[in-house]
Amino acid sequence: MTDRSTPDPSDAAADAALGVRVREYRTMRRMSLRALGEAAQASPGFLSQLERGQANASIGMLRRIAAALGLTVADLFDQDSTPGPRVVRRADRPMLQTAPGSRKFLISQRPLSHLEVYAGEFDPGASTGDDAYTHGDSQEILLVISGAVRVELDGQAHDLEAGDSIEYRSSAPHRVVNRHEAPAEILWIISPPTPD
Repeated sequence: MTDRSTPDPSDAAADAALGVRVREYRTMRRMSLRALGEAAQASPGFLSQLERGQANASIGMLRRIAAALGLTVADLFDQDSTPGPRVVRRADRPMLQTAPGSRKFLISQRPLSHLEVYAGEFDPGASTGDDAYTHGDSQEILLVISGAVRVELDGQAHDLEAGDSIEYRSSAPHRVVNRHEAPAEILWIISPPTPD
């Protein structure tokens, strides 16, 4: 018969790994134990024990901790994802569906949740679509990396070349078009993230 009072070593290792990940994400976000505790409705003492693998958290508590860190519960247990610096190679960037002749790539990776960064490539004559679009009401910055594009923003046209940028609210109708004979590459930086 197994002694149920003896902790399973695999459970202890899982608790320790979870605690390390919570601490790494918390420090990466420059949050104190007190700030995380306030956001997650937990005491700093409990969170300290959790980070050291000396306490277990309920699913409800894990949801609150994850939400306070801008994560999902799954992110807390994802051993393949490291909280530190991550390299995303150009060939490995996730591509989103876009209009013909243009490509949009997600640069910012989960669990970063306060900012979205996209790279866009436009063949000559390509655009984000025939119509201007909106998404949420966030701060958006468009930076031209190479080539030139026209940004149609709330009915006004702005011609931008490499190194130029424009800042606007994502709730303003906007459209990007490459009216030139060379390809163009841009970055969109959006904070906070908006639904696509």
